[in-house]
Amino acid sequence: MKQGNREVVKSVGIDIGTTTTQMVISTLTVKNVAPGTLIPRMQITDKTVDYKSGVYFTPIRDHTIVDAAKIEDLIRGEFIKAGVSPEEIDTGAVIITGETAKKENARRISQQIAGLAGDFVVATAGGKLEAIIAGKGSGAADYSRTNFFTVANIDVGGGTSNVGVFHNGKAVDSCCINIGGRLLQVDKDTGTVTYISDQMDAIVRDCGLDLRLNGRIGMLALEKICSRMADVVLECLGVNSLSGLARRLLMTEPLRLDYGIDVVMISGGVADYVYKEGFEPGLEETIQYGDVGPLLGRAISRSFLSNGMKLIRPTETIRATVIGAGVQLLDVSGSTISVANSRLPLKNVPVMIPFTGTVPADGDEIARVIGQSIENFYNEDDLENVAIAFQGKQYFTFKELQEIAKGVIRGAEALIRVKLPVIVVLEQDSGKALGQTLKYMKPETDVICIDQIKVDEGDYIDIGKSIAGGSVVPVVIKTLVFETKQI
Repeated sequence: MKQGNREVVKSVGIDIGTTTTQMVISTLTVKNVAPGTLIPRMQITDKTVDYKSGVYFTPIRDHTIVDAAKIEDLIRGEFIKAGVSPEEIDTGAVIITGETAKKENARRISQQIAGLAGDFVVATAGGKLEAIIAGKGSGAADYSRTNFFTVANIDVGGGTSNVGVFHNGKAVDSCCINIGGRLLQVDKDTGTVTYISDQMDAIVRDCGLDLRLNGRIGMLALEKICSRMADVVLECLGVNSLSGLARRLLMTEPLRLDYGIDVVMISGGVADYVYKEGFEPGLEETIQYGDVGPLLGRAISRSFLSNGMKLIRPTETIRATVIGAGVQLLDVSGSTISVANSRLPLKNVPVMIPFTGTVPADGDEIARVIGQSIENFYNEDDLENVAIAFQGKQYFTFKELQEIAKGVIRGAEALIRVKLPVIVVLEQDSGKALGQTLKYMKPETDVICIDQIKVDEGDYIDIGKSIAGGSVVPVVIKTLVFETKQI
């Protein structure tokens, strides 16, 4: 809806996690903030959360299959409760996270839900990407920037714990651990074990316990299990050496730990119990949700505090992971660009920002940072398109562009190896020169280099086929909008 030089859009966000599924509907105000004589620059200037759904258990059959029909019914029901028609939605995000992302029909679910309305960002988030998204949504990234701290955000869910480390607002490291409150499930009425995941079986054996399906379990065994899980998370933060169990439960490479961690934040479904003062649950309260989440939260709190970790409550806990919606901002690249039209259009390409300040002058250092940034996004066997973005309008000399090109080619070697295009986004007007240099250095690689586009880490972009005689390409910037305060 146009209102003068503003546009008001309806946005929906859907998060389908291991344990819970949630939805948020927001109104976003998009405004041209550029002076009248300059090229328009659209920004989100206001966001109002209109509706928050309840927190629902994610419907899963036989511990392996997401129930597509029930998910769709749940979302349709929430639209009705919100008094909003799917046809009124302009944009949005559907994110599948945690163990749910591993379920065999996860990708089909995301596409099916996205089809309810709008042209959504649709992502099945692996552990590393989820760690970054959760840390931005919890407020950890902002906290690291405003307080000059290195902050580790640990998003503890039902099946995984995703660790994102932030410095000066930027994600610098991440890992994913098979630790979560729903790896062991217990009947809340009888106290009998109804599900033991493979990961939990390893934890139970490490604890020296004999745990069987349909057998009863008591508080002593539960406390031992949860305490061991908390210790594994601490090991992954470098408090103690990695045990054999920790190495087995890591889904990614461990954190580099070539930095100090100043502050730890816990988000996710378990987080509220980490920060619940005086919480001393008995068996009934521990298994009230049919799992061990509440007790795991208390165990993390105890273990972290006793080991001198500084725990700070984040702005968001259970809603940290992309409960905000995605907003699309249509932009147009500069006219000095270099694109492989055969690769276009591209949709839902995540953006990474390897450098927050001045780009290094040395191509080898550029390559190292870009390579590390790509590793923080994807596991090597999981590679997909990613856009390498350079922020700021600093002027690059031809020699500097040559070093940048050398660094991009070497740093993106993993992408090139699997025949993915090299996608570069510049804020400065030098896309054609850099693109031609990249193509000269690696002729067999498809290069897409666009400029005069301002993006942030965590954004997704769509790049359309070139228009206006091939001189420009339409670009849609999809910004994941996170809640930053309690409503």
